Amino acid sequence: MAPIKSILVIGAGELGNQVLRFVANHPQRQGAVVSVLLRPATIISTKPEKKNDVDGLRELGIQLVGGDVAQDTEQSLSSTFASYDTIISCMGFASGRGTQLKLARAVLSAGVPRYIPWQFGVDYDIIGRGSAQDIFDEQLDVRDVLRAQTQTSWAIVSTGMFTSFLFEPWFGVVDVHKGTVCALGSWENRVTLTTPEDIGKVTADIIFDIEDQFANKPIFIGGDTISYGNLAELVERVTGKTIQRTVLKTDDAQAALITDPENNLLKYQIVFGQGYGVSWDLSATWNWKRRISMTTAEQWAAKNLV
Repeated sequence: MAPIKSILVIGAGELGNQVLRFVANHPQRQGAVVSVLLRPATIISTKPEKKNDVDGLRELGIQLVGGDVAQDTEQSLSSTFASYDTIISCMGFASGRGTQLKLARAVLSAGVPRYIPWQFGVDYDIIGRGSAQDIFDEQLDVRDVLRAQTQTSWAIVSTGMFTSFLFEPWFGVVDVHKGTVCALGSWENRVTLTTPEDIGKVTADIIFDIEDQFANKPIFIGGDTISYGNLAELVERVTGKTIQRTVLKTDDAQAALITDPENNLLKYQIVFGQGYGVSWDLSATWNWKRRISMTTAEQWAAKNLV
C-alpha cells in the first residue's frame, strides 16, 4: 500500500482532538498533511473557547476544512473526501441518525484508499441487529457496505466504553457523592474501558503500522476490562467510602423501556446489562500484544474521583 500523504479527521470533539494530536505528532508521519473537517461556523467563531480550540489545531500544523456532516449532501462530502488518501471519522452518534452510513458511502464514492469509521465502541457484530439500542443497527449497515467492496481498505477500532462514562453519575453505575455502585445485569458482567487519550494514541499507531494497517477487520484495544463487582471494590478502595451496591436487572430495564421507549440511557443500560459484545480479554488486544501501556479503571479513578 502506498505511503500515507494526506489524512482527514472528521470532527474535533473529545476523541477527535486526541486523534489529531497523536497523528500530528506521530514519529512515522513523515510529512503527511493532516487536516480536520469542522463546521464553517466553528472555524470562524469568535467565542473564546472555540477560538482557542481552533488556534490549538493550527499550532499543531493541522489544516482546517469546512464541512457539515449533518447538513452536507453525500455528493458534497464525497467531493471533499476525494482529496485525501486516509480518512478517520470521529463524529459520533450525536451527529444524527443516518450520518454514519452517509459518511461511509461518501468515502467509498470518493475512492478514498483508507478509512476508519466511527466504530469506537462495542463489538456490534456480536451484539447483532435488533438490540435495545436501535442506533447500533446503523453501525452494522456501515460494516456491510465496507465488507461488500474491495476498493477502500478499512480498519475498525473497537474500544469498549469511554472510561469516564462508567464513572459519570448520569450513566447510572457509579455515583461517588451518593456512595453507590449499580451493576448492570449482574455483578459478574464485565465491560471494556478505554480513555479517549489512549484511543487517540493507539489509533495513530494503527494508521502508521505497516504490519496491520487497514486489514479490513475490527481491531480490539482496551485500557481495562472490569466486572461490576470489581468496580465496586475499586471505588471503595480509591474513595475510602463504604459503597452501597444495587443491581439493575435487564428485565426491569426492558420493562421500563416499554413505558419510556425514547429513553436512550435505558437502551445503553440494557445492552451493557445483557453482557455480550461489550467486553474482551485484554491479553487479546492489539495494544497488549505490543506492550503499549494504557490507563486502567483504577488509575483513572485515582486521578479523577479523589
